Amino acid sequence: MRPIVSVLVIGWLLWLPACASAPEKPKPRLPLPVALSSPKPVLQMTEQGTREYRNAHFEEAKAAFQQAVSGAPKSGQAHYNLGLALYALGETDEAREHFIEAANLEPGNKEIWDSPALRPYGAPDPNIVKKQKEYQGKRPTGGGMGGVR
Repeated sequence: MRPIVSVLVIGWLLWLPACASAPEKPKPRLPLPVALSSPKPVLQMTEQGTREYRNAHFEEAKAAFQQAVSGAPKSGQAHYNLGLALYALGETDEAREHFIEAANLEPGNKEIWDSPALRPYGAPDPNIVKKQKEYQGKRPTGGGMGGVR
């Protein structure tokens, strides 16, 4: 009986770490391409800004994305990209404005709305009430141990 229990305990100890999955890494924030119908200078500035952003040259990316926004002020992607560069530079208030503008211009764009960069700012309309998660405000029960304390 004792060897069976030992094997079960060892098996359980080996199996347990496999259950504890590592937390999922957030997707990296990457600039979005603008519509191919955008003016050529906007496409070029977006490509340049994307290159600079990927190389962590955020000031240069900001400058390129600002030109893209100037050339296509109704492009949600252009505003989103500028927001990313501003966010990377720590200019969070201005980044917030561009993220919200991007979301307003692209109401159906899941990448913009679900992006990690926009998520901390909440809904663009302050009158929209955020849905509270079911577990929010509840205390843990002790892992289903019944009345054992």
